[in-house]
Amino acid sequence: MPPPPDLADAAIPHGQTARRLEWPLLPPYLRRAIEERLGSPVVDAHSAGAGYTPGFASTLTVRDGQRQFVKAASVRAQRPFADAYRIEIRRLRELADTGVRLPVPRLLWAHEDGSWVVLGLEYVEGGNPARPWRRDELDQCLDTLEVLAEAVTPSPLSVPSFAEDVADMLPCWEHVRAVAPEWPHLDEAVALAARIADATRGETLVHTDARDDNFLLAASGPVLCDWNWTTQGAAWIDTVCLLIAAHGDGVDADEIVASRRLTCDVPPDDIDTVLSLLAGYFLERRDQPAPNSSPYLRVHQSWYAEATWGWLAKRRGWS
Repeated sequence: MPPPPDLADAAIPHGQTARRLEWPLLPPYLRRAIEERLGSPVVDAHSAGAGYTPGFASTLTVRDGQRQFVKAASVRAQRPFADAYRIEIRRLRELADTGVRLPVPRLLWAHEDGSWVVLGLEYVEGGNPARPWRRDELDQCLDTLEVLAEAVTPSPLSVPSFAEDVADMLPCWEHVRAVAPEWPHLDEAVALAARIADATRGETLVHTDARDDNFLLAASGPVLCDWNWTTQGAAWIDTVCLLIAAHGDGVDADEIVASRRLTCDVPPDDIDTVLSLLAGYFLERRDQPAPNSSPYLRVHQSWYAEATWGWLAKRRGWS
């Protein structure tokens, strides 16, 4: 395992990490089908620069000026992403069926034809939070997570538990043991991660991927996007996951943990369990070859490995 990069030197071009399909590259028949859904020809397509997946994801503007955010993936060439979009369609429909108004983009339509999976979402005026994190924007996103947690407890959807969903991350520490056997506090980290089922038990619908690039700062408040990784677990999980990047950006994450309603009463070992599990996962992932479709993915995961381990070590008093 190579020496970890200094956080300050991690060159992640936030907002410009994605290598996506562009509108002209979609098959003509699919462009026609999308325009039929939009009700007018597309005159402008602005691809989303954030994220680490290659699926088509663009704000489409039609002739009368109306806009929608459209995502698409090829079933044959991008099967994992097509499957993820299919899950997102199902989850957004299920959330809409609850009748509860959530800070989540509305699904307007969906299209599946055996070759492509497409979903049309309401356009949300607003960009991603700035990085490094600004405290005012971070607080807004944390407020949104509190609103969501209250609205989706108990979970209105039938989804796997958080512990079940991340079970395949547990062996990642064995990769670290194999390539870096002198990693400090390795046995303690492994023991912490093994507590994941008990530490994260709960009844809340968990987004599981609450990062800056999945928030849009609308005038009415932040909106949380990309609902294809939902699980059920403790109400504080998304808050802790969001704070990993805040810690890496120099924010006092522990002060926030102590002051926030979702985290202030959580046993410290439970939070450390999630951090240990994720640290092992990111340490293992950063050693894998970078996919051509996402050239910044391993840089992103290496940065998160250092941010997660650094926060965990600070909390545990590890050198």
